[in-house]
Amino acid sequence: MTASLAGIRAQFPALERTQGSAAGQPVAYFDGPGGTQVPRRVADAMTDYLLRHNANTHWAYPSSEETDALLLAAREAMADFFNCSASEVAFGNNMTTLTYHVSRALGMRWGKGDEVVVTDLDHHANIAPWMRLAHERGVTVRHVKADLATGELDWASLEAAVTPKTRLIALGAASNAIGTINDVARATALAKAAGALSYVDAVHYAPHALMDVEALGCDFLACSPYKFYGPHTGVLYGRRDLLNALDVPRLDPAPSADGERLETGTQNHEGIVGAGAAVEFLASIGVGSNRRERLASAFATLHLRAHGLFTRFWDGLGAMAGVTRYGPPPSRPRTPTAAFTLRGMDAETVARALAAKGVFVSHGDFYATTIVEQLGHGPDGLVRAGCACYTSDDDVDRLLAAVAALAALAR
Repeated sequence: MTASLAGIRAQFPALERTQGSAAGQPVAYFDGPGGTQVPRRVADAMTDYLLRHNANTHWAYPSSEETDALLLAAREAMADFFNCSASEVAFGNNMTTLTYHVSRALGMRWGKGDEVVVTDLDHHANIAPWMRLAHERGVTVRHVKADLATGELDWASLEAAVTPKTRLIALGAASNAIGTINDVARATALAKAAGALSYVDAVHYAPHALMDVEALGCDFLACSPYKFYGPHTGVLYGRRDLLNALDVPRLDPAPSADGERLETGTQNHEGIVGAGAAVEFLASIGVGSNRRERLASAFATLHLRAHGLFTRFWDGLGAMAGVTRYGPPPSRPRTPTAAFTLRGMDAETVARALAAKGVFVSHGDFYATTIVEQLGHGPDGLVRAGCACYTSDDDVDRLLAAVAALAALAR
């Protein structure tokens, strides 16, 4: 595999799709923040599993043993992705389901007088599960504000929200709506100083920066492989001692230790295999003597490329009359994801008009309802466009040209 853009793009059959004018033109996918396209090797790994190895686990015949080996290999790949032990990895339907699972397990120990801190920047998958504990257990939930002028977290608000009663800080590593990257290590240090736990939503962060749970100092971290070129599954990192102490609902005969304690029932084996293949795809872009080194190399390469593309995109939007951008500028910590509005047009109208030209973007509140409403766009939401590993200069040019044409119509 080559790190060249052409070599990467050749791996994605979706890029062969055409849309738009009578003859059609290749689709420019900017919908990655809502789910990236999938390379052949990921789809092939899932198909190979289903057609040649499909079985249930822990039985004494070849296809079952092969399934055990493939699931372990995927767990080890995700461990390299997180920089943790394979025993600290749990798979699930999606990040939201895993977070509800963990919140209810932790909440069994909490009640009135205990507090959880959440932030207004977050996707509601890292807000609602903790809010539920207010109803079920009487836990107090404290909300941390965002600075609407900068799109960044208000650290004074976070520090004020943490008290001796705080049991957990729930924080997004990056805002899926406006791209802000938060200082997770600073937040987890604050949690530790208060004797509290930390739960990190890394769904939007994972495609753009290589995670290191040791360096971040978090207790739990969840992500979704479909945001980094894999299938629709969820993956959780949890400190092993905490995983083994969680009061999770489980069947007595089921595995009782480590990450498998959270994996209720028969898992989505092909999805887990695909998640491991997505990590392998990313590692194949880099160089190094082991998978973690190759991942670090790949993310460094992809970051530089995406930063250049995003800067052009951000500056181009800023030069257009009637376009309002949201989130920090490229000089601040952020992902290559831009949220914007166009004067006189609602977000869905903009998205449909761009789609007609073969440029796919997402629109709405992206389940980050709080921050979008605070920015004044609750009913209609924002337009969101994000760069992925397959985004090209031509894609960015087409997006800017299409938005400029709409801006001219809206004057």
